[in-house]
Amino acid sequence: MNFGELGKKAKDFLDTEEGEKKSDAVFEKAAEFLDEKTGGKHSAQIEKGREFADDHVGTEDGGRHRS
Repeated sequence: MNFGELGKKAKDFLDTEEGEKKSDAVFEKAAEFLDEKTGGKHSAQIEKGREFADDHVGTEDGGRHRS
């Protein structure tokens, strides 16, 4: 399997409801980790980053791809 095929499989998975839930959980955990490590000093920026990443990965409303 080459990187192109692997990337397509990852994108296909993220475009499912299960993939969306998993990516949401990963982004949330990452945001919590960063917020803890920065002592809450950058909470607003971390949340903006989490929202930006979530908006660009996976699906929204029954399979419509976010862009």
